[in-house]
Amino acid sequence: MTNMNYETGAIGGGGHMALEGPAPARRRWIPVVVVLALVALAGWYLLGGKKHDSATGASSGTQVPNITVVVPGQQAVSRIVSATGTLAARREMPVGVAGEGGMITRVLVEPGQWVRAGQVLATVDRSVQTQTASALNAQVAVAQSDQQIAQAELDRAQQLVDRGFISKADLQRREATRNAAAARVRAAQASYREAQARNGRLDIRAPAEGLILTRAAEPGQIVSSGSGVLFRMAMGGQMELRAQLAESDLVGLTVGSPATVTPVGGDRSFKGEVWQVSPVIDPQTRQGIARIALSYSPELRPGGFASATIRGGAGRAPMLPDSAIQSDDKGSFVYIVGPDNKVARRNIKIGQVSDDGVTIASGLNGNERVVRSAGGFLAVGQLVHPILGGPEAK
Repeated sequence: MTNMNYETGAIGGGGHMALEGPAPARRRWIPVVVVLALVALAGWYLLGGKKHDSATGASSGTQVPNITVVVPGQQAVSRIVSATGTLAARREMPVGVAGEGGMITRVLVEPGQWVRAGQVLATVDRSVQTQTASALNAQVAVAQSDQQIAQAELDRAQQLVDRGFISKADLQRREATRNAAAARVRAAQASYREAQARNGRLDIRAPAEGLILTRAAEPGQIVSSGSGVLFRMAMGGQMELRAQLAESDLVGLTVGSPATVTPVGGDRSFKGEVWQVSPVIDPQTRQGIARIALSYSPELRPGGFASATIRGGAGRAPMLPDSAIQSDDKGSFVYIVGPDNKVARRNIKIGQVSDDGVTIASGLNGNERVVRSAGGFLAVGQLVHPILGGPEAK
């Protein structure tokens, strides 16, 4: 047993000696392995990190921004024209003496008063004319008496001619006498009616219903057919604005175009419409007149000054939001995105500006992809990723 233990111990001891024998050698390799690992890690960090950084930089350098674009198309737009002008009666009627005239005895109306057709505005003394008419009326009565006598003699002659007491020639003379008396009656009646008509024209009357604008007649004034205008009226009270427009603004303006008129000094606006467009242009001012019909209102005073906004004839043109419009020293422009998704500049001319947007008068046909906003951050030739936005995307 002792021998076996010895052998076992020898064997165990020999095994221990074999394991402990190379330990210093292993300890010498550990630093080497550590150094190699550190070198490998450093190399991976340096090479791999630079590649990652370069890849990241390349990715960020080629990143394409998303840009919202709109395709405006062609939309129906109304042209807005601003103008100024003078208020006036649409149909002004000057009223004067239609007859022989005389001395005015009464004036029955004042400016600003409504009158009906045929209403007496002023009366003229007619004392002499009344006596003349009375004399003519008396002549009518005399002529009628002569006609009655002539008719009675004719009736008696017709009864006696059958008995042979009166010849047919006498009967014919009596018929002629009766006819002459009837003619004198008609002539006297015509003279009397003429005198009545003349007397009626002594009264100064309104030719139509309307509004009295001015009065130039006073009691005691001697007037005649050459006295000029005594009253001015606005027929039906209708007013108008005679708007002065440039030659270019008259193009496309048609009768019936709606307008809004605001008198100077007032805050109330009145609706109207163009009822006449000037067929001629003033060669000195290069302007024409558009007449805007207005309904009566006390605030619309003829001779006053007013401004107007006229909505002209509708047309079709591209319309863009205000954010899409850029400008510089060369004028207004927009950025468009071409088929290659690169940004390009397009010069434009701005038309009407309204709450709905900006009308493009020229430079676009409506089929382009226009950058809607953020145009100030883009450059010509820059590659972008367009995203269609607005109503066109629906």
